[in-house]
Amino acid sequence: FTPRPLIQAMVDCINPQMGETVCDPACGTGGFLLTAYDYMKGQSASKEKRDFLRDKALHGVDNTPLVVTLASMNLYLHGIGTDRSPIVCEDSLEKEPSTLVDVILANPPFGTRPAGSVDINRPDFYVETKNNQLNFLQHMMLMLKTGGRAAVVLPDNFLFEAGAGETIRKRLLQDFNLHTILRLPTGIFYAQGVKANVLFFSKGHPTKEIWFYDYRTDIKHTLATNKLERHHLDDFVSCYNNRVETYDAENNPQGRWRKYPVDEIIARDKTSLDITWIKQGGEVDDRSLAELMADIKDKSQTISRAVTELEKLLANIEEN
Repeated sequence: FTPRPLIQAMVDCINPQMGETVCDPACGTGGFLLTAYDYMKGQSASKEKRDFLRDKALHGVDNTPLVVTLASMNLYLHGIGTDRSPIVCEDSLEKEPSTLVDVILANPPFGTRPAGSVDINRPDFYVETKNNQLNFLQHMMLMLKTGGRAAVVLPDNFLFEAGAGETIRKRLLQDFNLHTILRLPTGIFYAQGVKANVLFFSKGHPTKEIWFYDYRTDIKHTLATNKLERHHLDDFVSCYNNRVETYDAENNPQGRWRKYPVDEIIARDKTSLDITWIKQGGEVDDRSLAELMADIKDKSQTISRAVTELEKLLANIEEN
């Protein structure tokens, strides 16, 4: 699950254009693809371009049949893929990409591969690993056209993990322009306590500098009392487009938008991208009793929904 306001901000930054192909190799119910479609559909009155957008521009992959059905129906209800669904039911990681794309928008699953999955045997990958998100990132790096661009949600451990993580980070800096990292707060995903980031990169030129936006330090969101809304990310999108630092060591050390030259990144231990500079305020929980109860209730409902979905999936498996 990716919050819709975050999806919208990612699409606004990536700025997909009619005539481009857009892919989500771990598409879930199709939120990224549908938002990209809505973003592009008003860009041209050309019938040829509109037909291409409707029938050929979007590509989604997921390995769960029920989810693929939901994604296909979601897009179909918006007039997309009326003749043939753009969503394919398969494991993105099992084989090399057959087609290169212009834009990738994704929030790949975290952790290791599910039990029963086919082992990954990809000679095209930069490094062998059992880490699911690292494999998805490698897959996405390999499926971008030259000049293509991507916005991908990844957990914190990608920023500093040794071994395979470090190898992929170095390759990303060397062969791609990893120009922006948005550090996300906790409390915006259904999975509690998840610490994640959005990496924005393009293929064609090596990285010269990385811009960081810290939307984590002293930021509090919950699914119950202070949900993430699109306007919360307005400042980030503005900074992304304008590229003017708000951080200043003397005048604004708490500025959230700061750039680092790539040489400084490479000199860090393990080429770590885990960078913060804003001094954190007090850790006192200032929520009221009512807010605490609302959070507990929200977490209980989340667990209940997850159990219900799991029961449905198990019933499906038993039937098949």
